[in-house]
Amino acid sequence: MAKKKKYISQKNDHKLREIGKLILRFMNGNSTKVYNYKQIADGIDHKNPRQRELVIQSLHKLQADGRIKESDKGKYIINLDIQGTLTGTIDFNQSGNAYVTVQGVDSDIFIHSKNVKDALQGDKVLIVTYTYKGKKMEGSVLEVLERTRTEFVGTLQMVPHKDFGFVVCDKKTINTDIFIPKGKFGGAQDGDKVIVKMTEWRPGDKNPEGEIVQVLGAPGEHETEIHSILAEYGLPYEFPEEVERDADKIDRSINDDEVAKRWDMRGITTFTIDPKDAKDFDDALSVRKLENGNWEVGVHIADVSHYVVPGTMLDDEAYQRATSVYLVDRVVPMLPEVLSNDVCSLRPHEDKFTFSAVFELNEKAEIRKQWFGRTVIHSDRRFTYEEAQERIEGKDGDFKEEILVLDGLAKILRQKRIKDGAITFDRSEVRFNLDENNEPIGVYFKISKDSNHLIEEFMLLANKKVSEFVSLNKRGEITQNTFIYRIHDDPDPAKLESLRDFVSTFGYKMDLANTKKVAESLNKLLHDVKGKGEENMIETLAMRSMSKAVYSTEPIGHYGLGFDYYSHFTSPIRRYPDLIAHRLLQHYLDGGKSPNRAEFEDKAKHCSSMERLAADAERDSIKYMQVKFMEKHLGETFNGVISGVAEFGFWVEIPENGAEGLIKLRDLMDDSYTYDAKTHAVYGSRHGKRYQLGDNVQIKVVKANLIAKQLDFKIVD
Repeated sequence: MAKKKKYISQKNDHKLREIGKLILRFMNGNSTKVYNYKQIADGIDHKNPRQRELVIQSLHKLQADGRIKESDKGKYIINLDIQGTLTGTIDFNQSGNAYVTVQGVDSDIFIHSKNVKDALQGDKVLIVTYTYKGKKMEGSVLEVLERTRTEFVGTLQMVPHKDFGFVVCDKKTINTDIFIPKGKFGGAQDGDKVIVKMTEWRPGDKNPEGEIVQVLGAPGEHETEIHSILAEYGLPYEFPEEVERDADKIDRSINDDEVAKRWDMRGITTFTIDPKDAKDFDDALSVRKLENGNWEVGVHIADVSHYVVPGTMLDDEAYQRATSVYLVDRVVPMLPEVLSNDVCSLRPHEDKFTFSAVFELNEKAEIRKQWFGRTVIHSDRRFTYEEAQERIEGKDGDFKEEILVLDGLAKILRQKRIKDGAITFDRSEVRFNLDENNEPIGVYFKISKDSNHLIEEFMLLANKKVSEFVSLNKRGEITQNTFIYRIHDDPDPAKLESLRDFVSTFGYKMDLANTKKVAESLNKLLHDVKGKGEENMIETLAMRSMSKAVYSTEPIGHYGLGFDYYSHFTSPIRRYPDLIAHRLLQHYLDGGKSPNRAEFEDKAKHCSSMERLAADAERDSIKYMQVKFMEKHLGETFNGVISGVAEFGFWVEIPENGAEGLIKLRDLMDDSYTYDAKTHAVYGSRHGKRYQLGDNVQIKVVKANLIAKQLDFKIVD
């Protein structure tokens, strides 16, 4: 007679699963350690006989499921080969908790700070996943597979009366302090801001060991903090001497032999339009009326590929940097200054080698002919955006007619682009007026006007048409030619639905039926909220619903611009992908065959990664300068708008200067507040008071922390 199976109630089974999760959390604290059942029971605080019995049952269940294994009789270890393991990249937040992004998994996996093990920001990690208390999937780090970096920025704190110390780093970068033994201080003094190299992290040790490799200076000092921002993201602020020497040796002559290989366009009206503080002019426009009444417009781009040759130290350095970094008070260029501000820069009244896209356009801005190739130009005038804008608005001056022609054509191109599905995010950017000591004495916002749109439209046209020229043959068939594209995926449908539901509470409607309807809805929404109290909030949420644009060899199109094919071609002085595009375009113009795609995909990924780091550094420099500016306004009251909401508090932005500060929920003494993610709000449990994204509030500036680049505000009733 068959033995009856022991009946386990659903309630008991659920209890064993919950205990199993506690056991896994505890054992993942040191996944290589062997435990007996008593150590495990003590570790999860299950100490009475009944609880210990349940621990034993849970261990048997975990073993049967393959989550743990018995290394010896009665001794258990985490099974690192289990099915519930995933590999991904870890990203920490300020609280010390983290999220792991796994390719192929829709949402990021939450990792509690207790379960991050020895993982650091950006590391590739192996995690085990589980669902805890019926909530969303969580995970624990089992092992660090690949370190993304070993050098960090922090402040040295000596232990009193001892010959060792610790470097305290930003918690988002590394969630533990680094131990510095005797003899590894590199000349640093207590309290100095330093770069520390992590040399070892032994299993079981709470802290990694390291050595100080560079002293940055005293915390809070301007140069120290700017260099700290660059060092934090691994961005160099100086060129190696041998690279500078290489750049100095470049032949900068405009020789006749080279001119003979190019279209000589030096006799055609040509000018640049750039920001007033620009030094690297990498694009110029030429314009002339043809006999048939059409307009010939040349988009001329600095021919960096003529000077920077693959395989040289100069090219290797440019590739490693991949982009120029624009901080508040300086530019950290991709190329040495002799190239970026001199040899390649399209300065007025100088002959320059360029790579050009030349278009014949009729009065309706329709392209009748196009040509791509190397040219030589002579810029007649350097305009600032403000000067060009004056011509557009009616002020007389040189080249007024040419600027008005280009403005008219650009407006038609822009109108058509929006009609075809482009989305018009036109957010203003914060800028600072600095004195001779780089102290912020004023804040203003960079707002795009017609002169900005003029340049933007012709750059977009060149980028699009170069991309199409490489990707499609004359019959419109796909060539499969390897190229480096700027791609922008469709928005996340779930985020769009959340946006639609949220804006409906303000009376706005969105149609998500198809891609075109989404673009139309977004443009209408952005237009309708202009000047309204909820403008900033809805623009922010709409931006968050978008994917991030990246570089790739896969031409999936650019959603935000509404283009099927799009590349970056117009800024090779400051972006390496544009330099790659120039080289590949010339290769195809010379009749070359398509090169290996995988090699260029690796380059595309590197450039995307460096672009993200540069953007983060730029954002940090703005935050730093905003905090520095607000230091002078401690104790003052401002009107603000709630710009972000989280479980621990909400952020308020001051519209007049863009500074953002945190209101901690624990500092709101009038009630106990709860966070609601769906409505982007916090609610008081007793009085029902609500603070929601987009609300106007009055705040007082109570703290400005330069080193952490953080402002603390207080609500003023």
